Amino acid sequence: MIAIDTAPAGDVSPGLLGFLVVAALGLALYLLVKSMRKQISKIEVPSEAELRERHKNAG
Repeated sequence: MIAIDTAPAGDVSPGLLGFLVVAALGLALYLLVKSMRKQISKIEVPSEAELRERHKNAG
């Protein structure tokens, strides 16, 4: 007779808890990237023309 479960009785698998931990890490990563993109979009980078104008006025 062929056994349906081929894993030995002593083996341990990650199971539901392992899946939930990986899913939680994935969700946390998604939220962190979303927040990071929001923060980065708030940064104002001056153009080269503005930098040259500031340099002329300062010196």
